[in-house]
Amino acid sequence: MRDRVGGPCRNFAGPTDRLSGRRYRGGGTQPARFKLMLAITPQMKILVATQPADFRRGIDGLTRLCKDTLGEDPFAGTVFCFRNRRKTAIKVLVYDGQGFWLCHKRFSEGRLHWWPDARDAATQRLAAHQLSVLFSAGNPERTGAAPDWRPVGPQA
Repeated sequence: MRDRVGGPCRNFAGPTDRLSGRRYRGGGTQPARFKLMLAITPQMKILVATQPADFRRGIDGLTRLCKDTLGEDPFAGTVFCFRNRRKTAIKVLVYDGQGFWLCHKRFSEGRLHWWPDARDAATQRLAAHQLSVLFSAGNPERTGAAPDWRPVGPQA
């Protein structure tokens, strides 16, 4: 298979679809049959590290940072958010039971305007909707959304 320039295509998975084991017989690139997604649910524990992290670290370095500095177990399914010193990028680390996801978002314009203070604690907990606001470089404390859990029955 060749790319647009005429050289061999380096991102082609090969003659078989590795996720299904079926052989692909069409021309061009493989169809996107499977969409892999990391779902952040309201039940997940989301922690934002207050100190900036060295973004040269990969999965192993960030898991060590979670254990040593934050005092949390990275294999518990907790979503960890880190920022770089210049506040221009975010890294998210989460273990899903089979392996780690490491997501990196670099803001093309601007910087993060909100990040928790390092004076209070090593981490600050966020709700799932607040994390989505943070991904957009917004202020998660100003979402005005209802809390994730509230009593449904009559007040006693």
